[in-house]
Amino acid sequence: MNIRIPLRAVALMIVSIALATATLPASAQTPSELAANSKRAYDKLISTVPAAKALGKDAVAVLVFPRITKAGFVIGGQYGEGVLLQGGKAVGYYSTAGASWGLQAGAQQFGYAMFFMNENALKTLTDTNGFEVGVGPTVVVVDEGMAKSVTTITANQDVYAFIFGQRGLMAGLGIRGNKITRLNR
Repeated sequence: MNIRIPLRAVALMIVSIALATATLPASAQTPSELAANSKRAYDKLISTVPAAKALGKDAVAVLVFPRITKAGFVIGGQYGEGVLLQGGKAVGYYSTAGASWGLQAGAQQFGYAMFFMNENALKTLTDTNGFEVGVGPTVVVVDEGMAKSVTTITANQDVYAFIFGQRGLMAGLGIRGNKITRLNR
């Protein structure tokens, strides 16, 4: 059986892998660098998205991943490191890692912030050995349309997530899994 893979598909796969490996840091950021980058990303988010600013006032904590790198061609993955902020101070360091499988191709980077609105939701993150998105507290991803209508009065979910600063191109459909784990720093 002779299977032919189009030259464009091979080229796209090579570019995706090159972009993914080129954007990963050679060494991990120091805790102070990671905290500064996370705080800067959070400040930019709340200054440009009114819903994030409103939720930030009532959130018990915010987990900020300033840069997550995602790449794939049929099989994909993503990774990033971030900081849990309480009262504007870094109180914990976390990584997010995920894998996906399906009809997908490309590479991109983006930031991600999770606003924990109550102590029980935060406890699920801090007291477990890995927080799986989609298991446990309700996580609502806020898109542009929803961001215009979210206020502290209408916010009644456990966790609100904002994706920001997207660069690159990643397209497709797939099965995904994502886990957030505390780093020992």
